[in-house]
Amino acid sequence: MTKAELIAKIVNDGGITKSQAEKGVDGFVSAVSEALVAGDKITLVGFGTFSVGERAQREGRNPRTGEKLTIPASKLVKFKAGKTLSEKVK
Repeated sequence: MTKAELIAKIVNDGGITKSQAEKGVDGFVSAVSEALVAGDKITLVGFGTFSVGERAQREGRNPRTGEKLTIPASKLVKFKAGKTLSEKVK
């Protein structure tokens, strides 16, 4: 589902205008992004939890040359589905 399809679904299900739905989706994405950048965790009961995880520095290899290289530590976004969402998907 694309962002446009999500907005159309919200318009149909929510009985609101397209511009209101678009503002809502943009606001949600912005709020989640800002919270994750700040290191916070977002929990939507029944849906899931967004959090930031850390990946440690590790050694890797260049597949073309076989040369060893160091892959720096990094952060990644994690999502863990809630119980209600998990049950619906099964």
